[in-house]
Amino acid sequence: MQARILFFGRLKDVVGCAEDGLPIEGSMDVRAVWEHYARRYPELRQFAASVMVARNQEFADWTELVQPGDEIAFLPPVSGGSGSAYAEVSTEDGSFFALTRGPIDLAQIRRRVRTDSDGAVVVFEGVVRNQSGGRATRFLEYEAYEPLALKVLVRLGRWLRSRYPITRLAVVHRLGRVEIGEAAVVIIASAAHRAAAFQAVQEAIERIKHAVPIWKKEYFADGEVWTEGQWDLRGLEG
Repeated sequence: MQARILFFGRLKDVVGCAEDGLPIEGSMDVRAVWEHYARRYPELRQFAASVMVARNQEFADWTELVQPGDEIAFLPPVSGGSGSAYAEVSTEDGSFFALTRGPIDLAQIRRRVRTDSDGAVVVFEGVVRNQSGGRATRFLEYEAYEPLALKVLVRLGRWLRSRYPITRLAVVHRLGRVEIGEAAVVIIASAAHRAAAFQAVQEAIERIKHAVPIWKKEYFADGEVWTEGQWDLRGLEG
């Protein structure tokens, strides 16, 4: 039997596909799987120090043994595909976290987050701009390891609620092509007092850029590039 091997971001460009099947024979760990593809695609080796790995939609260690039927995903540093047009996970407190391939309805999200006990609703709307680093931007494209991205967003929400006295939190992130002027991500927090809502929203966007497996590709008039940062999974590994 085979394991399902997934590649995202720049790794997908290197191997020329987003998914492959690899026969699993004997004792084979995650690092051995990586080495199998690095021998076929030597360019992968330059990313080895910064890549994270997931096994069956959870972050994993490189020494974990791979079983037939496992799903192994290699994840380059996040920046901040396929699947359904809209996927959402809600939590018991009324917070919710979603990935969408359509425009984000900010007003509808705000209505779901606000309660009558709140004295503050803070909104962050990350919008695609027409330039980056002095280069004219045509549009952006986002992809995600969707099952794990939603799990990490839920963990992030619970982590933020443990740190700040907020009532509800919503995070909705675009996938696919996003045009200039469109919102790529919306984060809304409600709270009795404004300080907690402001702090939660500010920390949420910073953690999303470094912990959630969502990748951004920028398309310029003279080329294209994946935007990558640095992993930071503190408190969110699961």
